Amino acid sequence: MMRSVRARVHTVLHLDDPPRRIAAALAAGVFISCTPFYGLQTLLALAVATVFRLNKAATVTGAWLNLPWFAPLVYGAALWVGGLALPDEQGIDAAEVAAILHASRSFSWVEVLEALRGVSAALLIGTTVVGAVAGLATYVVALGVIRRQRDRGIMGP
Repeated sequence: MMRSVRARVHTVLHLDDPPRRIAAALAAGVFISCTPFYGLQTLLALAVATVFRLNKAATVTGAWLNLPWFAPLVYGAALWVGGLALPDEQGIDAAEVAAILHASRSFSWVEVLEALRGVSAALLIGTTVVGAVAGLATYVVALGVIRRQRDRGIMGP
């Protein structure tokens, strides 16, 4: 799997687009990868790339960078940030959320959605903030890497 991700990133970095456009497409994809719309992220990436005339391959690659083993960290950080921005008067018990997520294999999707409804606003705010920070970091890093590689003549134009 990591080899596949590396190969895709390598391909994206060699696209025949200006570095700023490739970095912007990757950043948009990373932002999308942090949204709570898990499972629809590829479609969202394609839609955003089409609307903003970004490179579709780079945008989808950015959306795929939130690999399954990173998702708990991303969404955990998003819930924390969202909880800071939108405190819950009833209080979200971290142990309760952990138990729900741990037991989610035995829940139906309706039960999981009902149990997590109380954290949806915090999650939406948190994923927006986390996604914006991750997207900005991706843009800066990708732009630097692409420019450096092109200056060295390692990559194409």
